[in-house]
Formats: sequence, structure tokens, C-alpha cells
Amino acid sequence: MNMSTPVIVTPLNTVKQSAAKNANDAGSQLETRLVLIVGADRTSPAEGPASGKMHEVKDTAEAQALILQLLNLHRLVPSAIIARNSSLTAEDCMSWSRFFDLHPILRAIPFFLLVNEVTATEQAFVKQHGFIDEILTPACMQQHLFAKVDFVKKLKRLQSVPGITVPPAKEIRKKNRIDAFLKRSLDITASSLGLVVASPVMLLIAILIRLESKGPIFYSSLRAGSNYRVFKFFKFRTMVPDADKQLDKLKHMNQYDTNGNGPTFIKVSNDPRITKLGNFLRNSSLDELPQLLNVLRGDMSLVGNRPLPLYEAITLTTDDWAERFLAPAGITGLWQISKRGKKEMSVEERINLDKDYAAKHSFTYDMWLIVNTPFALIQKDNV
Repeated sequence: MNMSTPVIVTPLNTVKQSAAKNANDAGSQLETRLVLIVGADRTSPAEGPASGKMHEVKDTAEAQALILQLLNLHRLVPSAIIARNSSLTAEDCMSWSRFFDLHPILRAIPFFLLVNEVTATEQAFVKQHGFIDEILTPACMQQHLFAKVDFVKKLKRLQSVPGITVPPAKEIRKKNRIDAFLKRSLDITASSLGLVVASPVMLLIAILIRLESKGPIFYSSLRAGSNYRVFKFFKFRTMVPDADKQLDKLKHMNQYDTNGNGPTFIKVSNDPRITKLGNFLRNSSLDELPQLLNVLRGDMSLVGNRPLPLYEAITLTTDDWAERFLAPAGITGLWQISKRGKKEMSVEERINLDKDYAAKHSFTYDMWLIVNTPFALIQKDNV
């Protein structure tokens, strides 16, 4: 089979005799939405939301055969492919890569890795294999599966649609590669130098945090960055140790008032959970110094849209909001320059700034934002 092989083909020679029957059975379930699960676990049957049907297959070969059968017989494809982590060996990953290379149209199908718990090992595995879009846990699969499916589809669609008036594709790719190289070079150089220069200040801050209150010196949480990639985000702790547990009590003080409509961001003016030292660190932006480590690791860039807590990111899955995740995650950006620390900012205004940056970010634009960042470091309001 070569690269010119059409998508609608007869089954591969690895197709089991039952593949056609599976395709007919699965096709009949597409009246709602079909999710294909690879790596059948009969001791733990797949359960999904009422709006979709689950169809399990034993291995990668059977999954690929079934997808082609569905396409051939019904002109349809699954809404998503979910592979259990135990079913993705190195050979399976190579097989999926070849499969999507042979059938580029099928790359639009969201591909998830199902794990019991998200660890650094799984995150590194996903980063290594580009055909995997996201990690799923059983709980997330039960509650937010189709929100994630729709979100990934929108991202892939946005990434695949060319602009109306654009330079030739070769010029765009060349410019993007140059911008990416310059941006990453700046990130590595500046973050490395920044960590060395700021290390005495960071040591002093760490001592003061420990003297002021018990608890960890650093605050870390999972954040969603570029293309909804999840990573561990670092800051100096500026709140009391159990601040997350008190969040529900403060929702009535949220500066972002959406009246229950649209995405939900939470930011509290004069937040009572913030310590005295934490208030100074936030207003001076010194609490963000540990994010230089995120930049050095490649989780973030110096300039980009702020990575969001997962409870906020999961609300941004509509066509109106998903574009903001096409930009790199960053320490500073257009939102910080324009509206950082201002109470009057609305949710829509903040996300529109993120979308604006995502649409026109470049190395030159990033340099302009960096030059203007010092003027935005000192907040006017305690938010």
C-alpha cells in the first residue's frame, strides 16, 4: 500500500473475519455517536454518557480494520478513538502513525489515551506520539467525554483551515519555523539567565513564605496550555495552605460575573485567603518567578496566553472560545499588558484579547509585548 492509496479500501490483510460484522454492528450505533475503545477489558466494561455508544475492539489491527469498514460501508467514522494505555505498545504506536499517514483524512478523529491516573510518564508518552490528542481518566470519560471530543475536533478544524488571504504555504511554513526557533531560543536563554539572576531573590522569598505561615513554599496546579496540553504550573504560594478548599465560599465575590451564562472564570477582589506577603508578591508579580522553570522546560513561553486551571479550561469548548488555545501558553501576553489587575474586565473581553493574540502572534509581536510588560507589572487593584 502506498501514499496514494485511497481512503475507501478493502480491509487490510490483518482484518479478522468478524470485522465486517463489527462494522455493521457499530454502524447501527452511529444514530447517536460512536466511540471506539481499543484494548477491550471485559472485566471493566466501557461505560459512557447517554449521548454516545461505546464499541470495544481487542487491539490496534482490529480497530483500524473497523474504521475502514465503517468508512467503506457507511461513509462514517467514529466520533473518537480511545486507546487503553495497556494496548499501546511501541509497535502499536508505529502502526497508528503509519495508518494516519496513509489516510490523512482520518487524522481529524480525536484520539485519546485512557489511563487510571495522569502521571508524568503518561504525559511524556503523549508528547512523544503526535497522533494522541489528550489523556482521559475514567472519571473524565464519564462526565466530560463529548465536551473534550468536540473541543479537539474544533481545534483540528481550526488548524486545518487556511486563511482567506495568505502567502504561499512554503512561505508560511518557513516563517513559522523561523518564529518558532527564535521564540524558543529566547525562552531558553531568558529563562536560564533569569533563574540564575533571580535565585537570591527567590531564596529570600522562600524563607519569608516559610516564616509567615506553615505550608509549602511553592504552589503547583494542573493547567491547560497550548492545544489544551496539561502540565504542572508553578508559583510561589501567596495564599493560606487550604485556599482551594475555601473557593466555593467566595464565588459570590467573583469579579467575573457571567450570571451563570458562558465560561466561568474566578478571580476575587481583596481575596481574604491571600497572606500579607502574598499580597505584596502578587502586586509586584514576584510570585510568578518560578514560572521561569516552566518556560525552560517548554511547558510555557515568555509570551502567550495564560494557561488556565482545568475547571476554567473545560468551559471553553465552544467555537466562540476555543481559538484562544491555539496560541502558546505564556507568562505575559496581550491580556496582561491591556487589562492586568483591572476590576472592570469581563470574561468576554479577556478571552477576546486571548483570541486576538492567537490570531496574530509572532516573534516581532512578542518582543513588543515584552518591552511593554514592565509597565503592567504593578497591579492597581488587589485581584
